[in-house]
Amino acid sequence: MKIELANQNYLYVSENSKDCDKNTAFVLTTQNEKYLQNAKDNGAHSIVKIEDIAELFGVDKIKIVGITGTNGKTTTASALYSFLLDMNYKVAMQGTRGLFMNDEVVEGKSLTTPSVLNTYKHIYQAVLAGCEFFIMEVSSHAIVQKRVEGLNFELKILTNITQDHLDYHKTLAEYISVKNSFFQDTGKKLINKDEPKASFNIKNTFTYGIENPATYRLMAYSLNDASSGIIQHFQEIVPFTASLHGFFNLYNLMAAIGAAHILTGRKLEEIAEVVDNFAGVSGRMEQVCELPNVIVDFAHTPDGMQQVLNALKEKELLVVFGAGGDRDRTKRPIMGRVAASLAKKIYITSDNPRNEDPALIIEDILSGIEDQTNVIVELNRKKAIQMALDDQEEAQVVVILGKGDEAFQIIYDQKFPFDDREVVRELLNIQ
Repeated sequence: MKIELANQNYLYVSENSKDCDKNTAFVLTTQNEKYLQNAKDNGAHSIVKIEDIAELFGVDKIKIVGITGTNGKTTTASALYSFLLDMNYKVAMQGTRGLFMNDEVVEGKSLTTPSVLNTYKHIYQAVLAGCEFFIMEVSSHAIVQKRVEGLNFELKILTNITQDHLDYHKTLAEYISVKNSFFQDTGKKLINKDEPKASFNIKNTFTYGIENPATYRLMAYSLNDASSGIIQHFQEIVPFTASLHGFFNLYNLMAAIGAAHILTGRKLEEIAEVVDNFAGVSGRMEQVCELPNVIVDFAHTPDGMQQVLNALKEKELLVVFGAGGDRDRTKRPIMGRVAASLAKKIYITSDNPRNEDPALIIEDILSGIEDQTNVIVELNRKKAIQMALDDQEEAQVVVILGKGDEAFQIIYDQKFPFDDREVVRELLNIQ
């Protein structure tokens, strides 16, 4: 990808050595430094360091917010984006769902955290659009690969740390260390006080929590008819209502409320007034149908599954799920154990198998389930969903986990159209 930059000795910059020529400078990053010689061989105009061109992209003209954590990044980012827009700020948001700017979709879904130069390009677009804030999800891969180098964050947020991506990080200790490494500077930080694995530089640190004393403390809450709560911030005590379901979403809301307060300096009451306008994120605790009750969620880690199923524990649950291929194998038995402990019946199926045999992925999941009396195995995801819907009784809830609002299924390196929500609507004949 070439990016045109005005008033420079070169016409374009690129982080891809193959794009380099006499008019294109090679942007050197930690990720691509091994291709430096290739860029020179291709006749790159010059070599520039990513931090040296940050100013050209207006990185210093916008307040950047980075959100990391195993679960909750997307919902927290989306909630903060919504709150700021509703308070009449111009805002951009980059993450799993794509690039959004001032309430419009600019780009579709991509990596949680794109390459450094792509992020710079998005920031440049946001600055041109008059945005005051740039909210971005930061994955653990991006931290290791330094895909956020050269960015000065106005605020960094930690949602939580549970098991994920051990195919990449190898051990949970390494994964925890990577997440925490993002919070070792002296910049402003907003940390989940109830996350025992969090480690951070205490300078300029704010906290939020429910169980422990924090800068932003949820004093009381109710999960009847969505959710509501009362926040205490020193002497300020402010109520709010929200349309999100589930205890875990209270944390996401607290993070977003606290962040909006830190970033804007507005009164907490003003922020609380716009909380209820946030309708949630598609594919996150999304009710596809009320009668019969069918819910789709992106949860694809043991903790994520537990949070979603616990939020629905007053109901009898029929749970459809699988696990992604070419990803952390160690979490699969734990996911099976979590589902078996909270569901009346489970239907284990394919997720995104990628290059793995779906049957072997399912074997890994089954190894965590001692009593398999109420377990159905069906490799075909559509058939598994159909079976759950056929078995569903009036008071029961069918919960389909793992893919959320993804519109495809990845088999080998091919993407096939498949959206859990659309499949449900088709099977139930819902227009």
